[in-house]
Amino acid sequence: MDEKDIPRNLREEEEEENQSEETKILISSLPWEIDYLGNKLFMFQGYWYYEDVLKSIPNIHSSFQSQETDIIVASFYKSGTTWLKALTFALVQRSKHSLEDHHHPLLSHNPHEIVPYLELDLYLNSSKPDLTKFISSSSSSSPRLFSTHMSLDALKLPLKKSPCKVVYVCRNVKDVLVSLWCFLNANKGVEWGDFSQNEKIIRAENYSFKAIFDLEDPKHFLFMRYEELKAEPRTQVKRLAEFLDCPFTKEEEDNGSVDKILELCSLSNLSSLEINKTGSLGGVDYETYFRKGQVGDWKSYMTSEMVNKIDMIVEEKLKGSGLKF
Repeated sequence: MDEKDIPRNLREEEEEENQSEETKILISSLPWEIDYLGNKLFMFQGYWYYEDVLKSIPNIHSSFQSQETDIIVASFYKSGTTWLKALTFALVQRSKHSLEDHHHPLLSHNPHEIVPYLELDLYLNSSKPDLTKFISSSSSSSPRLFSTHMSLDALKLPLKKSPCKVVYVCRNVKDVLVSLWCFLNANKGVEWGDFSQNEKIIRAENYSFKAIFDLEDPKHFLFMRYEELKAEPRTQVKRLAEFLDCPFTKEEEDNGSVDKILELCSLSNLSSLEINKTGSLGGVDYETYFRKGQVGDWKSYMTSEMVNKIDMIVEEKLKGSGLKF
């Protein structure tokens, strides 16, 4: 039978099976280590990945076609991702969804529903997920919104032909580790006891800077710090809006739109919503995405020995980057 005579769905299934087998062979050949939860992490192109994420990368490479108006929210885990997703959506969609609208999507949907992960939600189990439900990028006022915890290297191939905008948020690693520890305790059923007595959590630091992007083009990449978002929210949100090509007009500023977006996307507001109290996605309760959001909370958890050890690792990882905490 000629290939053109094979039904399209059967060809796609065969392609996915072949790709899956190739991915299995690739993963089996990679160096690996055990993480702080006892799970395997695999080294691929200089970065550590869990097996499920590794399976999605070939799917992304073969099928994801970025468009110039796409926006990708990028971060390491527990670095302010939920907040940045909400802010990004509220900013780019404010012409469509009024900030006074009692039916605003953020009031009935968790930010992770609205801005899905490429590797965890869309391409994890399929090389050709249905992206038609996302807003078409034929209009610059209606960009598609995606997110990722992967490194830029994993996205360079699909972004090469049509570079889109990437917003990366970075947070003090010590706060990241504490937040990650609390998040995993809440979701994985793992009781680690006193944080300061758990040396395994320090090992997380070996992986936390593997996802930082190489910021080559300021037109397409915006680097944000969680601490600056907390200290200067109005300034940083206006900066984000400028980068996303949806700056606030004078009329909007006079009408308090900046403050309205900050209130809509605030920890206190999002955590109080019924959807975020009772909803879940992929086995993760939405309520566990909202904790304290404080800067410097690590001081209540870490011993001086842990602090010194982590600071040494971070200093080594960031040497020559110009980035300091």
